[in-house]
Amino acid sequence: MSPITTTADLATFCARIANAPFIAVDTEFMRETTYWPKLCLVQVAAPDCAANIDPLADGIDLAPLLALLADPNIEKVFHAARQDVEIFNNLGVIPRPLFDTQIAAMAAGFGEQIAYDALVRQMLKIDLDKSSRFTDWARRPLSDSQLEYAVADVTHLAALYPMLRDRLDKTGRLGWVKEEMAQMTDPALYDLDPENAWKRLKPKKFAPKYLAVLRGVAAWRERTAQTRDQPRGRILKDDAIDEIANQAPTDADGLNRLRAVPKGFAGSKFGPDLLDAINTALANAEDYAPKIERNHTQQVPAAGATVELLKVLLKARAEDAGVASKLIATVSDLEKIASDDNADTPALVGWRRDAFGEDALRLKRGELALVLDGTRVRVVEVRRAPKAVASE
Repeated sequence: MSPITTTADLATFCARIANAPFIAVDTEFMRETTYWPKLCLVQVAAPDCAANIDPLADGIDLAPLLALLADPNIEKVFHAARQDVEIFNNLGVIPRPLFDTQIAAMAAGFGEQIAYDALVRQMLKIDLDKSSRFTDWARRPLSDSQLEYAVADVTHLAALYPMLRDRLDKTGRLGWVKEEMAQMTDPALYDLDPENAWKRLKPKKFAPKYLAVLRGVAAWRERTAQTRDQPRGRILKDDAIDEIANQAPTDADGLNRLRAVPKGFAGSKFGPDLLDAINTALANAEDYAPKIERNHTQQVPAAGATVELLKVLLKARAEDAGVASKLIATVSDLEKIASDDNADTPALVGWRRDAFGEDALRLKRGELALVLDGTRVRVVEVRRAPKAVASE
C-alpha cells in the first residue's frame, strides 16, 4: 500500500474521516541522535479505513491532519501516548480528547504498562508480526511489508478501542481514565522552557546555592541541546549537573577537577558558556533558586513503617479492584501521605481517593487493619471497645 505523500491527498483522507467518532493514531519517529524527534510516519485509522501519512514527502503540509487532531468531536486513540503527544505538541497541537489504551488497560486490570502487542493478543486474539519493529523509518522508500506493519498498529487499535472503552464503562472506571487524560493533555507536561528543565532532575539538597546552580546548569544544557539538536545526555549527564551544583566551580580549573564532568570539558566549546551559567546563577542564588516543597518524611520517626504499611494496603486495594497499583499511587505519593494527611498528591484526589486514599488515612488513624488470610492480605475494620462511663 502506498502512503499519502501530498497535501491534496491528505486533505481528502482527513475529510473522509472527519465525521468518525474516533480515530486511532500512531507515529514512527527517530530521536536517538537528536533533541527534537524526527517524525517519519503517521498512521491513522477510523472504524472503516486507514492510511499511512508520510511527513517527509516533499512539499506535504500536515495542516489537515493537525486540524483533525484538534477537533473536539473526535476522540483520538493512542497506545502509550506520551511521546506521540509530545511530537504533535511540537507541531502546534495537543490531540484532544485523548484516550490512551495503555492507561485504560491498567484501569481495566491488564497489569502495569502492558505492551501493545500483549494487549492485542489478549483482547483480539491476534499475534502481531513484529518483523519490521526495528525499521529505520527515515529511509525511503519504505517497503510494502514495512507500510503494512505500520498501518496494522492502528487498524488493530481501532478494533480494540471500543471493546476496552465498553469494559471500562461497565465497571464504572471510564471516568478514571478521563481524569488521567486531562493530565496527559496538560500543556505544562510538555513544557520545553529551558528555565524549567531542572524539574526533570531529582535535587538532592535544598540549599539555595545548590538549587540555583542546578537550575542554571540544567537551563544551559537544555538551551544547548535545543540549539544543536542533540540529546541532553550528549551535552552533559545528569550526574555531572548534580556534582556541579554541589561543588559550584567558578573557573576552568574547578570544573575540570570534577569526576562526573568529562575530562577537558572546561576547555571545550561548551566550557565558557557553562561557567557563565554557573556564575550567573551564583550571583543571585537566593532569588534564582527554585522554591521546592521539602518532603519531611525522613524526619518523622514512624514514617518509614507507615510507608511500608501503605504499600501493603495499596497492593491489597489494587488487587481487590483489579487495577494496576502504579495507576493508583507511587512510592512518592505514599511517602507524602505517611507524613501529612492533607498532602498535595493525586492519591488523595478524585477516584484515587475513593479507591485508596481514604483507606490510607483510615489506616493511619487505626480505623483499619491489615490481616494475612492465607496468602492474601485482607483489609478489616478495627472494632474499638466502647469507652467506660464513670459511675456517679
